[in-house]
Amino acid sequence: MRLPVFVFAAAFAMHAQAFSLADVSNKDASGGLKEALTQGAGKAVAELGKQDGFLGNPKVKIPLPENLQKIEGALRKFGMGAQADELVTAMNRAAEAAVPEAKTLLVNSVKKMSVQDAKGILAGGDDAATQYFKRTTSVPLAEKFKPIVQKAIAKVKLAEKYDQFAGKGIKLGLVKEEDAHLDNYVTQKALDGLYLMIAEEEKSIRKDPVGAAGSLAKKVFGALLK
Repeated sequence: MRLPVFVFAAAFAMHAQAFSLADVSNKDASGGLKEALTQGAGKAVAELGKQDGFLGNPKVKIPLPENLQKIEGALRKFGMGAQADELVTAMNRAAEAAVPEAKTLLVNSVKKMSVQDAKGILAGGDDAATQYFKRTTSVPLAEKFKPIVQKAIAKVKLAEKYDQFAGKGIKLGLVKEEDAHLDNYVTQKALDGLYLMIAEEEKSIRKDPVGAAGSLAKKVFGALLK
């Protein structure tokens, strides 16, 4: 089911058509965009922050670290397929546990948005809102996600499972020792997945808008489409 995340994109339904914010006040333009982004951020987080939000979505599912992927086939032949599957499941569960923390930071980022930021997003490219979120939330989100990921990793003894699975690769010189820092890997992948889904939804709705999120948003976008 597609989430109506960035409904502010109604203003861009026809790229060839010129439009202007001249007839809409700065306050309304900013307020309308904030309505849409606040609603959208909550829905995006809810979709990813549930069971199988990552594991069940091939677009954001977290795979084994790259170096392990290179030797996964060989290790499976050694009877370690179950361990590989457990690793993947545990990493994705950790990401699902961390993502709900994103909602507050995303909403706060919207609240702090300046009028200039809002107009830049409204007049920007297909991923203007996604880039705004990345710029304003990636660092604090990483700080929020990491301890939750670490807790999830410890709870299922993921590090031990990783050591068992990667040990052979490390001994053979095929896996780097630094790749054992799974908390960093899973944290980054969780962020990548969140921004990917935001970007895809933003692009999709800019291409095929479904209407504004609230009354003020409708006023702003309606004026843009005239």
